[in-house]
Parts: sequence; C-alpha cells; structure tokens
Amino acid sequence: MLNFVDSVIISAALLLLTGVLTTKFSSRFGMPALVIFIVIGMVLSRYIYYDDAEITQLVGVFALIVILFQGGMQTDFREIKPVIGPALSLATLGVLLTTVVIGISASFILGLPLAEGLLIGAIVGSTDAAAVFSVLGGLNLKQRIKATLEAESGSNDPMAVFLTVSLIEWIQGSEAGILGMVLSFIREMGLGMIVGVLLGMLAVYVINRINFDSSGLYPVMAMGFAVLTYGLAETVMSSGLLAVYVMALVVGNTELTYRRTILAFNQGFAWMMQIVMFVLLGLLVFPYQLSDIAWEGLLLSLLLIGVARPVGVMASLLFTSFPFSEKLLVAWAGLRGAVPIVLATYPILAGFTNGQMFFNVVFFVVLTSAIIQGTTIAPLAKLLRLVNPDPLLQSTQLELYALGKGKAEINHIQVQKHMSVIGKEIQELALPDDILFTAIIRGDQILTPRGSTVIQEGDTLYVMCSKAKRQQMRNLLGVGTSAYNKHS
Repeated sequence: MLNFVDSVIISAALLLLTGVLTTKFSSRFGMPALVIFIVIGMVLSRYIYYDDAEITQLVGVFALIVILFQGGMQTDFREIKPVIGPALSLATLGVLLTTVVIGISASFILGLPLAEGLLIGAIVGSTDAAAVFSVLGGLNLKQRIKATLEAESGSNDPMAVFLTVSLIEWIQGSEAGILGMVLSFIREMGLGMIVGVLLGMLAVYVINRINFDSSGLYPVMAMGFAVLTYGLAETVMSSGLLAVYVMALVVGNTELTYRRTILAFNQGFAWMMQIVMFVLLGLLVFPYQLSDIAWEGLLLSLLLIGVARPVGVMASLLFTSFPFSEKLLVAWAGLRGAVPIVLATYPILAGFTNGQMFFNVVFFVVLTSAIIQGTTIAPLAKLLRLVNPDPLLQSTQLELYALGKGKAEINHIQVQKHMSVIGKEIQELALPDDILFTAIIRGDQILTPRGSTVIQEGDTLYVMCSKAKRQQMRNLLGVGTSAYNKHS
C-alpha cells in the first residue's frame, strides 16, 4: 500500500508527465496548453478537495515571475523598440478601455454594483504572452505584429494589477481619489522600471564575473535575481511584475555568460510552473458552480473578444501606421491566461461576499477566450496574409561559455550580413595564437575550420579565446554590440 507521501509524489510525477505530453496535443490543434492543464485540475477536483486561494495566489505570483523573466530574456529590444509607443498604448489605454467596457457589461449582466463590475473588467484586462505564443508556435508572423504582441503582453500585467488592487481598496472604503490613483500608478511604474534596470545591470555584472565550477548554477543565480527584483520592487511600493520584465530585458539584451544555459533552464522551469499553477487554478474551481454562471460567462467572454478588446486596440492604435488587417489580428490575439485567473483570487482573499462568483466568472471567461481565440489565431493570420512566406530562422548570434575556473571561454557567433568577416578566409583574419576557431556549422553540416575556409553569411562560428581577448576577437570578426541577441 502506498502511504500519503508516496501517493503525492507519484501523482505529481504523473501530472508533470501528462502536462508535458499534452503540449504536443495542444500545438497540433492550436489550443493553448493552459486549457489542458486547467481541465486536468478540474477533473482532479472531483477527487481532491482544494480551496486554498492564498497558496494558489502565492504559486501564481511566483509562476508569473518565472514566465515574465523568460519572456523578457527572449525579447530582442531592437525588435520592440520601433513599436514601444503602440505597445505601451495597448498596455495602458487598451487595458483601461477593456476594464470599462467589460465592467459596465458585467454590472448589467451579473446585477452587480458598477464598482464590482469594473473590478471584473480590471481582472480580465491584460493579455497573456505565454498563451499567445504557445498558439503561434513556429508561425513566422510579421515582425511588427509579433513585436507588438510581445511587448504588450509583457507590459500590460502591471496595469491590470494596479487597477484590480485600486478598485478593491476603493470598494472597501479607501479615501484615495482619482488624482491620487493616477499619481500612485505613475510612481509604481516609474519605480518598477528603475528597480528593473538597476537589478538587471547588477545581475549581468555578477553573472559575467563569477566563475562557478558547474554551469548549472548560472541559471539558478539568474532566477534568484529575478525573484529578488520582484521582492525589492514590491518592498518599495512599486510594480514587481514590471520590474521583473524590465530586468529580464536588460539581462537578455546584454552580453551574458551562459546565455543558452540560462534560457534553456528558464524555458523548462516556466513550463513546469505553468503546469503547477494552472492545475492548482483548476482545482480551485468546482465544475458544478460553472454551470450556474455559464450563460453570463459566455456572454461576457463574447463581449470581451468581439467588443472590449477590439475597442481597446482600435483606440490604442488609432494614430499609428498599422493597417486594419494588422489591428484586427492584434485584437483577436488578445488571449487571457495566467494573470486574470491569479488576480481573480484577490477578491476572495479580500473577503468579498461575491469573491467565489467573481473567480468562477473570470475562470469561465478565460477558458472560453483561450479556446475560441486560441484555435483560430493562426488560421486568421494566414487568411489576412500576415505570415512571412520564408521559413522561420533562428537568430542566435553570440553565446559565451566560460570554461570552469579558467579565464578561457567559447564564443558562439552567428554570422550576419552586416559583418565584415563574410567572404574572407580564416587565414586572412590574422588571428592571434590564443584566438582559435574550433568549429563551423553551415546548414546541417559541421565543418572543421582550416586556413582556407571561407566564412559565409549564416555560418555559426565557435571561437575559443581568453576573456581578456574577447573585445579583440569581436573586432576581428566585425561583431558589433548591436549584434548581440538571444534565442532558445
């Protein structure tokens, strides 16, 4: 007979394995993986009684830190820089308009006071990056749309959190006026960005200068800095989630030792946290209660998809050069995911009489939104001809592998068209003795570097040198600071 501990361990193992295997099913049918994990949790709720919203919120916040850190690390700032204006407009004005439209609708449909209706609108106000890109997968979307969705999803969570917390305080009798809320928002966002930048720079400095015997410690240190960033930001009364995303942007867009190792660890860890989080959220829902709010939830979901999100997007992108087809896809790609369901635990913990009803409504809205939009984003992108005809290419350009406690490192460099080394033989570069080509990958071939080997665009070079010669090596190969990038 299995004891309680063994049963829990085996159940956790089966959940993780099931979650990982179902991602294959998810990508095949174009459905966000979060739907599968939530359904697993709902099924388990028939056999396991779980109603601890506080633990669920704690796990959810930690999972969001991991997910935002992973998303920021993989975001190329050069790609999102041209769309920062539209993305920030979507992340602020878009969330606010969504809150108002859904808030008024929820108040009417559910028979709630306007303030409580607006609270539901604020909770479902932000989109989910993990859900959007798990659906898009390898779809080679037009760069401007991809960058806009990426930047919006990473930056709109703080706005939703701020509105949710502010409305809860307002409903509970806070005397803060509209001006006070606006000033508080500006302070939280500003301090969050400052904390994120400073902790990001500190993380890069420490990671690049410390030598661990095991490369597996670098991802742990990076994740530690991400969690520390959130904690410090919240301590100084600023936006912890925004601070984490900004910190990850700084780390991900700077020359970094063991970048690939850190990214690979983060990606796996983010998936694990999503599985755990969504299963817990599924456990927190009692399926029989969903039937009580089914039509109201479905109506709100349709209003969110067909009215509130398009209104927010069209208004936010009104004075931009985005054509209507791109605005339409951005509006349709506004999937809801982790943040709304985690925020839905706030009214429960605040002791709201309708707290569980709020959670059930938000849960239903997120679930139906993910299913309806998630299965149709890719076909709509193709129908609107917003997918590039060329295959999606990896753009990894430089990776540093420090060799233990020594002072040598292996540089992983992808040759791009702007680099002066293209068309030259290795022997023409006049490399010093302590800068050595160890391998060249060209297509699906691994070439042994020789003096007569001509470097071509698209080649992946592996170059060993001492840390002291890193800048010299970069100059010889024509690698500028703008060439640094990251990719899993």
